[in-house]
Amino acid sequence: MSAAAAPRSDVVIIGAGILGAAVAYFASSAGLSVTVVERGSIASGTTSRCEGNLLVSDKEVGPELDLSLYSQTLWRGELAEHAADWEFEAKGGLVVSATDRGKRALGALVAHQRGLGIRVDDVGDAGALREIEPYLNPAMAGGAFYPDDAQVQPVLAAHHLLRLARDRGARLLTRTAVHAIHVTSGRATGVDTTAGRIDAGAVIVCAGPWSGEVAALAGVTLPVLPRRGFVLVSEPLPPTVRHKVYSAEYVENVASSDAGLQVSSVVEGTPSGTILMGASRERVGFDTTFSSEAVGRIARAGIELFPVLAGVQIMRTYSGFRPYCPDHLPVIGEDGRMPGLWHAAGHEGAGIGLSVGTAKLLVQSLRGEPTDLSLEPFRPHRFDERPAA
Repeated sequence: MSAAAAPRSDVVIIGAGILGAAVAYFASSAGLSVTVVERGSIASGTTSRCEGNLLVSDKEVGPELDLSLYSQTLWRGELAEHAADWEFEAKGGLVVSATDRGKRALGALVAHQRGLGIRVDDVGDAGALREIEPYLNPAMAGGAFYPDDAQVQPVLAAHHLLRLARDRGARLLTRTAVHAIHVTSGRATGVDTTAGRIDAGAVIVCAGPWSGEVAALAGVTLPVLPRRGFVLVSEPLPPTVRHKVYSAEYVENVASSDAGLQVSSVVEGTPSGTILMGASRERVGFDTTFSSEAVGRIARAGIELFPVLAGVQIMRTYSGFRPYCPDHLPVIGEDGRMPGLWHAAGHEGAGIGLSVGTAKLLVQSLRGEPTDLSLEPFRPHRFDERPAA
């Protein structure tokens, strides 16, 4: 059925990445009629250009950590029966520091996180680190191990969530671009697409780093910006890196608003034997130009963590755009400036892990139900708010 002949949907979702797929799954599971519109193919944007991390270790204490822990309960609970479909790996994460100063700072963070109920173990010296990761640089001073850090294959996750949504009646239109959002009496009421008009009770923007451009179609300003990052993929190796391993500086870079190039070590193995190395961050718009500086710094940083990788061949590199918000919190929920317009975007590098929690909370709010977590910190219109005089 074409969009032009389509009946009205309860919700139309713009974007078929992991966020759009998760929202479609929870909305259709709640009995809502759903249409998903995607200008490319399923997971063809940021979702296909990331590592699929489900992390608690890199979250600052506050609303994002709460959302991460909530999402973990869904990945491991309500959605656990589908774990094999998206290659869920409860691999654990190891954060390391090369200096005693960094080790002390990490220890203070660990103590605080443990008080919040996060499972984390101090790893006090190089010997204990090497028991966890035998090929790790012995110069590392200490670290922290997070057993609940996990990973999924993000493209598989998006495809399978959409398959489940379609089993529940959702419709999917790929190769279909949205070129207008209809506003009637101050309310978003549908979209115009290259396949025709779709009327809906709610329009949900799940367009990743392009969400600001999509929101602008309704006259709304949403400061979601692209933040480019590169990943290196090695040749297949015998088992070398057992967990996700990254330097303590990675957490600082995640929380930074610096527009310039930042690189911190992130290294992990995959079931196929390849090694993934990241991570870089820089705000260069949607520039897809290959950066030899970023790739070179990533490779050197990876070798600092695992000297055994020095002679390994790199098969390929890829880059993608993380959807970045200035305050490092995503935008989730109905836009206070435009009733009927909803957002699930701006998760930066945490979108895979936070997707299912975001989606379930959004659908609860959409249905007028109490939400399991407050969406107040994530309100989309917060950037237009000014302190009272």
